[in-house]
Amino acid sequence: MTFCGTFWRDLGNFLAMETRLPNPQQILDDEHLRLLSIFYYIKGGITALFACIPIIHVVLGLIMIAAPHLFGHGNDQPPAFVGWLLLMLGSFIILLGWVFAILSLITGRCIARRKHYTFCLVMACVECLSVPFGTVLGVFTIVVLNRQSVKARFNPRTTAAIS
Repeated sequence: MTFCGTFWRDLGNFLAMETRLPNPQQILDDEHLRLLSIFYYIKGGITALFACIPIIHVVLGLIMIAAPHLFGHGNDQPPAFVGWLLLMLGSFIILLGWVFAILSLITGRCIARRKHYTFCLVMACVECLSVPFGTVLGVFTIVVLNRQSVKARFNPRTTAAIS
């Protein structure tokens, strides 16, 4: 078959296909979910970065435990429990921050994939506790996720079974 014959046959097949245009609400929902996903990735990265600030406390605690003579001589040295306290609290805060950062990144991924609706909604509520950016992100996520059309995008099987 020649190029022209193939071209006209493919063009005829293309024109014969029924093309369904997405409705405006689907376009709006997809755009909102895409933006929310991006903002969760950004929020997760910023949270992970700021969770590293207590590394100063961990290092200071380690120095107090390993070399207390650097902070004074004799009775001027801080007690060992202060070093342990700084070490433990700093480590806990870092771990907690990284957990929230990872959960935020996972939420962004779930929103992008339209999976795990309940997890995304719960994380949106948890994000509201993180003032000020998390509050804005959480409220917008709750507003978007409570739309019926967005719920249908997350779980298309249940909407097909209901109809």
